[in-house]
Amino acid sequence: MLFNSYTFIFLFLPLALIVYFLFGSKRVVLAKSWLVFASLFYYAWWNPLYLGLLLASMFANYGIGNLLGAKSFPLPARKLLLGIGITANVLLLCYFKYTFFIINNINTVFETNWNIGSIILPLGISFFTFQKIAYLCDSFKRETKCYRLLDYMLFIVFFPSTDCRPNRTSS
Repeated sequence: MLFNSYTFIFLFLPLALIVYFLFGSKRVVLAKSWLVFASLFYYAWWNPLYLGLLLASMFANYGIGNLLGAKSFPLPARKLLLGIGITANVLLLCYFKYTFFIINNINTVFETNWNIGSIILPLGISFFTFQKIAYLCDSFKRETKCYRLLDYMLFIVFFPSTDCRPNRTSS
């Protein structure tokens, strides 16, 4: 479902907005839950197989982020965990985006004929990856204290990101 498709414009978007506004500001948790569900549904519409990958990666990063923000976790361990979290995210991105490029170059340079089959690029993997890395970095700096799981999920899967830190201004 593309943003300019009739399905999105006349069905998905109006339904998502109507239900969201029906919950209104009195039921914020339900409204946020609906937006997370709608965003995950939108993502799964393209290829449901990658929904599990997104969810597993999201939960893993949320867990790592909580450890990074814990006051009882020593700094050297936090640095190591941050490195592991960023590396895992980048490796996942590289696998989906650059495996064919690397294999093709190896085949060209060494005159081999390796074939790894097909890898379908997950929708929005770069966007999600960099959102999760930003979350890990903010967690390391202990700037994510107000992120509950629902807020984190909405931050990752919903296009407009919100900043839950109080009144930040740019200079």
